[in-house]
Amino acid sequence: MKNLVDCINKGLAFFTLCLSTFLVFCVTWQVVSRYVLGTPSTVTDELARYLFMWVAMIGAAYTTGQHRHLAIDLLMMKLKGTGKNIVGLVIQAAVALFAAVVLVYGGSVLAISTLENGQITPALGLQMGYVYLCLPISGVLMIFYVLADIVSLIQNFSGKDTAVSESH
Repeated sequence: MKNLVDCINKGLAFFTLCLSTFLVFCVTWQVVSRYVLGTPSTVTDELARYLFMWVAMIGAAYTTGQHRHLAIDLLMMKLKGTGKNIVGLVIQAAVALFAAVVLVYGGSVLAISTLENGQITPALGLQMGYVYLCLPISGVLMIFYVLADIVSLIQNFSGKDTAVSESH
């Protein structure tokens, strides 16, 4: 499981880095074309918005896997042993429920209905459903990381010391 988590981590890090780099190039070109050339590029303006959505959502999934997301962990810091593991399981279950309902289900409904309606972006001519696919993809990745953490917590209950959550 740890090898799979590490592989997904590396892939997401690379993908997010590539998207971020491309986003910086788009925004830089937008600034140059607007203020230096005097003719703003509508394509890079729109592309930057959609790239930002993908960077934010895929980056959120990556951050979830790295345990670097925003969290209030006062209770977790005070607990030890079984109590800490139980609270950890409850937290992971809540994250999984949110990711499943809001991101996977809601994002899938949004992407599919937008694809069916044929909504197209004005400058790029892309179907908006493809832009919205970042939501369910991010949700599936978050659920993957949550399941890896749940496996680790369950192994902690049984006394095995193979903490997936500590290693990624």
